[in-house]
Amino acid sequence: MNQISPDARRIALIVAAAFFMQLLDGVIIVVALPEMALSLGVSTLDMSVGVTSYILASAIFIPVAGWLADRFGPQRIFLLAIILFTLASVACGLAQSLPQFIVARSIQGIGGAFMIPVGRLIVLRNAGKHELVDAIALITWPALIAPVIGPALGGAITTYISWRWNFFINIPLGIIGIGLVLAFIPKSPDRDRRPLDWPGFILTSVSLGSLLYGLELFVHANGNYVQPISLCLLGLLTGASAIRHLSRTKVPLLDLNTFRRRTFAISNLFAGGYARISINATPFLLPLLFQISFGLDPLQAGGLTIAYFAGNLAMKTVTTRILRRFGFRLVLVVNGVLSAIFIAACGALMPDTPYGLVLGILFCAGLTRSMQLTALNTIAFADVEPAERSSASTLSSMLQQVSMVLGVALAALLLNASQAFGARQSLALVDFQIAFAAIAILALISAGLMLRLPADAGSAVSGHGKTAR
Repeated sequence: MNQISPDARRIALIVAAAFFMQLLDGVIIVVALPEMALSLGVSTLDMSVGVTSYILASAIFIPVAGWLADRFGPQRIFLLAIILFTLASVACGLAQSLPQFIVARSIQGIGGAFMIPVGRLIVLRNAGKHELVDAIALITWPALIAPVIGPALGGAITTYISWRWNFFINIPLGIIGIGLVLAFIPKSPDRDRRPLDWPGFILTSVSLGSLLYGLELFVHANGNYVQPISLCLLGLLTGASAIRHLSRTKVPLLDLNTFRRRTFAISNLFAGGYARISINATPFLLPLLFQISFGLDPLQAGGLTIAYFAGNLAMKTVTTRILRRFGFRLVLVVNGVLSAIFIAACGALMPDTPYGLVLGILFCAGLTRSMQLTALNTIAFADVEPAERSSASTLSSMLQQVSMVLGVALAALLLNASQAFGARQSLALVDFQIAFAAIAILALISAGLMLRLPADAGSAVSGHGKTAR
């Protein structure tokens, strides 16, 4: 059985720690918004601009991350990302007014825009194909864990210490991360001197920013969908123009030929996109279900989601062996169906459901979520050639950002639509049941689309069907 080398493991863990810092920050701020608004002398609704400013800054700069990594070296850009994010975290914690906070969050967004695509690129360049499953599994855990533990952690810090410490906790993490990058992540001797594709940069940035902001507004639309729909349409139109430009220019910012790799296209577009939407919608729905329908307080609701978190962690111990034994296609299809079943089961939970059964369902939902996301993230790069990795990592990050926000927006839209259709003044249990059922159907469709993968898809990475050396 192949094992990941110590160097590749060390690099993947360093990148994973940086990812966790960035993803956790995006989750815990939502819980702290009311206290932050009180401290800064504004309304809670006004504080939502702190979320949107981060999204927009991140969206503007994600498309150029791969070009910067090729031009100046991924180690330098990753280091810059951690430095920017850490300094901006200090500024967020020290902010005395809303404008100061917005500026700090925007700088954080720039750091976050570089961190994930460039960090993933570093892992891809320092891991062999037979090490990809383990390496990608290590950098996937922040995306699995942060949305689950973030609300509980943010609530505890805000309640018992201060909202400012939600940002100050990044100071020691950032300092340690900077030291580890300098000590263990090698500099790349190769540099790509191609010029920046400015039209491609502008079009992709406007498209991604409009889409993400529009989807974010859907969550808070309260029945007024003119602005979010307009922004999403703008995003789609500029996106179409960006695709046309990138397909025709001689030196494109992003190489769209990567989508000719079947494994990359399936795992990032429709099949993989549907799976990620359901994966991101579930952690959003669960705490609301427990608080609104079950009558639990935020701390109790957060405690229940620990079982979900435990399932995510438990699957990490067997992910590589399962993929090696059964291969990507079978795992993505069968586990996708199981994932849909347990998402639907979450919607079937009632306030009087035995506590042990609630924990068991949440644990199994966490297991399947972890397996599906790790398999998707790994097979996406199974057939990507070294020269395509920068564009592939950036494109994958862009699509994952969209699916992340789309998952939350779709869940909120389903809840609001069900409530409006039932003419109810507040959300009821049936609204959550409908939302979970719709998300489960989406996960089931994704599992069916995974049948389009070849039977031996990603075998060079998983080792499935081959004698281990």
